[in-house]
Amino acid sequence: MNIYWESFKTFTRIGMFTIGGGYAMLPLIEADVVDKKQWIGKEEFVDLVAIAQSCPGILAVNISIFLGYKLKGVPGSIVCTLGTILPSFLIILLIALFFQTFRENKTVQSIFLGIRPAVVALIAAPTFKMAKSAKIGWTNIWIPVISALLIWQMEVSPVYIIILAGLFGFLYGKFVEQNEK
Repeated sequence: MNIYWESFKTFTRIGMFTIGGGYAMLPLIEADVVDKKQWIGKEEFVDLVAIAQSCPGILAVNISIFLGYKLKGVPGSIVCTLGTILPSFLIILLIALFFQTFRENKTVQSIFLGIRPAVVALIAAPTFKMAKSAKIGWTNIWIPVISALLIWQMEVSPVYIIILAGLFGFLYGKFVEQNEK
């Protein structure tokens, strides 16, 4: 099958049926592009997510850009990105057209009340799965915990966390791992 059409369909389906944004899309993206279609491996997916998170923009769009580029260069990036954003754009457009009419509806409010905890779970699940793939264990669990606390409680910019983590990782690799060899 045509890779352009296949990648567009894949990202359109993911974009259409995911509520909660990029983090909620991660398990679906991984299931399709790593497990099912094998466009990239698990290690490469973890690296791709890390790069996508450190770049400005929407996580799922960044992932689709990078993956599309890996598959078919710039045209692949455009196709995957369109597949990712088109469903959200159309859904938001429809919601915007009709939201005022249904905003005070008790049924709609109840539906959103039920969706919120599910979205939290959709975001938490890939976090734990990525921690396992990133080889986070008992010796280095303190890194994401302290990072999360700094961002959440002390409102430290994630940009500083990424820069510091990269710097410490570089220094660790340069000095500690070299001394172990």
